[in-house]
Amino acid sequence: MTTFAELTTTGVSRATADLVEPADREALADAYRGLVDAGEPFLVIAGGSNTVVADEGFAGRVLRVSTRGIEREDDGDEVLLRVDAGESWSALVDRAVDDGLSGIEALAGIPGSVGAAPVQNIGAYGQELADVLERIELLEADTGEAVWLDADELGLGYRTSSLKRGEHRGLVLRVELRLRRVDGEAGAPVQYAQLAKALGVELGARVGVREQRDAVLALRASKGMVLDADDPDTRSTGSFFMNPIVHREFAIDLPADAPRFDAGVDDEGRELVKLSAAWLIDHAGVHRGTALPGSRAAISSKHTLAITNRGGATAEEVAQLARFVVARVVQEFGVILRPEANLIGIEV
Repeated sequence: MTTFAELTTTGVSRATADLVEPADREALADAYRGLVDAGEPFLVIAGGSNTVVADEGFAGRVLRVSTRGIEREDDGDEVLLRVDAGESWSALVDRAVDDGLSGIEALAGIPGSVGAAPVQNIGAYGQELADVLERIELLEADTGEAVWLDADELGLGYRTSSLKRGEHRGLVLRVELRLRRVDGEAGAPVQYAQLAKALGVELGARVGVREQRDAVLALRASKGMVLDADDPDTRSTGSFFMNPIVHREFAIDLPADAPRFDAGVDDEGRELVKLSAAWLIDHAGVHRGTALPGSRAAISSKHTLAITNRGGATAEEVAQLARFVVARVVQEFGVILRPEANLIGIEV
């Protein structure tokens, strides 16, 4: 029997999952329709890199997405990749780099599946999925029909989408990306200062896709953000909290050295800024390696955004530490951190 600890990268919850794992896309669609029609609770999981399940498990069936398949369509200097939801995102980036395709090289090393990518609108080091996403094939929960939705129908934003918000209900079957063929030439401009520094170039410079991918992997590994069985810092969901977005007038009251980045305007035209959750956590007194007394969950020894399983941690220990972090940041700065991780049966 498979436990939730085996299905997730954090490796907590020894409860057994009532697992169904269809072999291909047609069987996956049939299984999903059956679960919807049954009207009972069910959970969809793939790589398990962004999910923490309560110690008591989940009272329902678990549909694991592991379908495979990549179709390629060349269109001049552009290439469309149509990718099944169960494919590994990290492996897809490696394949694109090997094929001389640009657009996702800065998203290297992100764990999890391709199908989960649009739900979260994954992003890192100056790139995000929205930059290259053409459309998705969604199996609608209400109709049981598979439909293609263009990217501009998905309400993509910072780590969110209409899928995550529940405005579109269904299961992602395939994802279509539009990449640019560069072969041995330079790829997309470097859009992130830390990455530019690692590469030794100016922000906005273009470097080869392989060079950029390798630099990203090195940066992620230095933060424990590339899965490694020998590194306990990687037994996590990656970034547990999202960078908060607040009104600019609120941010004025924060310390002058608190990082802040332009984040557009709200519906009323008020200016928004994005804060650094890692900075807030650290300056609230929760430093790398912090653990509550007797707990086997701890802040990563490499950066403050990850809550890690140091060996034998429970889901409740992870949740307790997350609550402690939230409370400290609220007390110190008045900012409420929101989990980026998908929490099942857990309150933070």
